[in-house]
Amino acid sequence: MKAAEIHRQISEVHGENIMREEIIRKWVTAFKDNRTNVHDEERSGRPSVIIKDLVQKVDGKFLENRRFTISSLSNEFPQVSRSVPYGTEYLDYLKLCSR
Repeated sequence: MKAAEIHRQISEVHGENIMREEIIRKWVTAFKDNRTNVHDEERSGRPSVIIKDLVQKVDGKFLENRRFTISSLSNEFPQVSRSVPYGTEYLDYLKLCSR
């Protein structure tokens, strides 16, 4: 099956903006080259700073003051990127209010 057809079918089911056709083309090429695993492969580069101890410290700050800002969290924990979604990804918190 061609990437364009896969993209069309995915778009029909999930909506137009779910995935770009270029990404689907890359996946189709990878699977044609005998890739069998959809999970990310390990790669070299910068190691993750997300360790259990850091997650527990951030969770403690959340429980201490639930009306924190991303800036204050980043100031308290400089190793945490402002773009890392700690609350939702690692601690299962939801963003309930924003200003």
